[in-house]
Amino acid sequence: MLNTLRRIVQEVSLADDLDDVLTIIVNSVKKAITVDVCSIYLRSDDNADFVLMATNGLNPTSVGKVVVSPGKAVVGMVAERGDPVNLADASAHPRYKHYDSLDEEGFHGFSGVPIIHHKEVLGILVVQSKKKKAFSQDVVSFLITIASQVASSIIHAQAVNNLPAIRKDNRPMLGQPGSPGVAIGNAYLMATTQELKSIPERTAKDQKKEIKLFLSSLDKVKQEIKNISERIINENLPAEDIAIFDAYLLMLDSQSLKESTIAHIKNGHWAPGALRMTIEEHIKLFHEMDNPYLQERKKDINDLGQRILDQMLGNHLPKQKLKKNTILVGEDLSAMHLGDMGRSQIIGLVSVKGSRTSHIAILARAMGIPTVMGVKELPLRQLNECQIIVDGYSGKVFLTPPASIRKEYQSLAKQEAKLSDALAKLRDKQAITKDGVKITLYANTGLEADISPSKNSGAEGIGLYRTEFPFMISQGFPGEEEQTENYKNVLEAFSPQPVILRTLDIGGDKSLPYFPIEEENPFLGWRGIRITLDHPEIFIIQLRAMLLANTKANNLYVLFPMVSTLEEIDEARFILSKAYHELVDEGYDVCMPKVGVMIEVPSLVFQIKQIARMVDFISIGTNDLIQYLLAVDRNNAQVAELYESMHPGVIEALNKIISDAHGEDITVSVCGEMASDPLAAILLLGMGIDSLSCSVASLPRIKWVIRKFTKKEAEQILEHVLLYSRASQIKEYLIDRLEEKGLGGLVRAGN
Repeated sequence: MLNTLRRIVQEVSLADDLDDVLTIIVNSVKKAITVDVCSIYLRSDDNADFVLMATNGLNPTSVGKVVVSPGKAVVGMVAERGDPVNLADASAHPRYKHYDSLDEEGFHGFSGVPIIHHKEVLGILVVQSKKKKAFSQDVVSFLITIASQVASSIIHAQAVNNLPAIRKDNRPMLGQPGSPGVAIGNAYLMATTQELKSIPERTAKDQKKEIKLFLSSLDKVKQEIKNISERIINENLPAEDIAIFDAYLLMLDSQSLKESTIAHIKNGHWAPGALRMTIEEHIKLFHEMDNPYLQERKKDINDLGQRILDQMLGNHLPKQKLKKNTILVGEDLSAMHLGDMGRSQIIGLVSVKGSRTSHIAILARAMGIPTVMGVKELPLRQLNECQIIVDGYSGKVFLTPPASIRKEYQSLAKQEAKLSDALAKLRDKQAITKDGVKITLYANTGLEADISPSKNSGAEGIGLYRTEFPFMISQGFPGEEEQTENYKNVLEAFSPQPVILRTLDIGGDKSLPYFPIEEENPFLGWRGIRITLDHPEIFIIQLRAMLLANTKANNLYVLFPMVSTLEEIDEARFILSKAYHELVDEGYDVCMPKVGVMIEVPSLVFQIKQIARMVDFISIGTNDLIQYLLAVDRNNAQVAELYESMHPGVIEALNKIISDAHGEDITVSVCGEMASDPLAAILLLGMGIDSLSCSVASLPRIKWVIRKFTKKEAEQILEHVLLYSRASQIKEYLIDRLEEKGLGGLVRAGN
């Protein structure tokens, strides 16, 4: 039976069409447990009733026509209770209702189980038999297991095929925030041409002609990208953002791309097939590189290959004339799509695939276009010209939103427009409360492309530089010279303002292709300082590079991540001291930097006083700290709703950390996502936080919040919040306080 379960679930997961999914389920279940009837009812568009959507054994013409209300008939009883119903003779039950069109006379045994998705009854899976006998517990268990396994496949199929059945409860589709802001407009679907991966094998009749076609197409794509780059330059973007297109040109000029494709043609393959083989070979090189940045580089290669193919086949898309207030939507948007379509009419972007590290997301942030990435359930086939709302702050996308949601976001957009001028005027002002208390605001970064936006945001330095990114894009551990150059660029760009370089923080959800870490529970395993202390030969090279990079800038602060014991601090400081003395002995003019520890492990919450005597500053990594305090994997969609920064336990822990550190005269910063949350900013201000390290996009709003309150007000708000026992109460109370200051609408929409 276990093998049968696996087979059915696998077959269902491979189908996208809703009818196919439901047909596979009813046919496979009926055969697996040898019953006379198997049917599926799904919740209707208005969420009120359940409609027969598939059956094997009843009258097929009744599909889509038989409607059952919760509580009505035995099927409705399953929906009402949310529990299995198993009857020896359904026709004898008081709630039995006869439907003429079903032709179910003669069927007595009945078992129905709810199909539940995110605590809600999505549908009912029903089996029936001619015998007057209840089904065995094994059959019921099988049905419960199947129902739980196929729920997500049904949701996905609905999303792909049937927009009207989606989100009638006004809930948004969720993705990742790619670029901040709010956009309200009409979706324009980026149509795709024949996909590179679908190109068939075919023999080249004239190899010279095929080679000429390939080289000609390659040259045309190069010219296209040069034209796009010139248009982007007119946007007055930082050079590092425009360099994305230079990188594309370098890829196209690579000998491996050209020579490999020509070699395949000479081996007898037609040009499109030869190109497909070459691109697949290049992509394969990235297959084991399981980290977001390198996954996006694999996509870049595929995008370029697709463009060359389009030129070969003569079906490249002409430039479209877009309407005003267009939101560009696609399966896998790239920076070149944005360049092709032009900036003037595009007010938002939504992509099914990709992440914040995608080139299009980086470019969108530089151009100020609200963007949401990775919206996996987006029903692309139904989206063109559909009204859509993009919330780039929270990663939410609303499709055909009702008037109430539109009104809320229209109000939000007006507030944004009104705030923009005020926020721009704050750029060179400090985050000082109304009663004169200064909070230093830093920026978080890890990509050189973010340096210019960080400087232009008014940040007073870098509060967290994630050094793992250069490691992720290398083919091996970067050497001392390479690391030194990288850190020097960051340090000197911000000198004399402080830059906090976090030492290598891999493991958990961040791995290196050349240093694989396989663990059953990576978030509680070998990661952060644990890895670098176990590999001092890697650690000391990084620390030497940091010290060498700081010789002119003299603004380096070093931060140790994922510390869980005091002994780890001793070891890390010893290796830093060793690196320092080595360089001094070698004649370098280096100085010892300030040293800090990230508080991410709950055990350290109770050792802050001891830690404060060992370091120069403390930085709270709220993302991991919340994850460990609440025992919630923040990357797991199944439990994502339990990850709550406003949990009373989280607030108590933060308050204790700051209080204990200040008792030892040690400064405290927050560098996790809470630092970018206006709600949390009020509480952290009340706790006495010294500095916040925010995302560049959030920094102006955090500054605005701080400048609107007095320290005394924030302390009183904190006192009030500490009396609450539920996160929902805390959030509602804080939103009310922000509304009093004029920023509540923005925060309410984002939460």
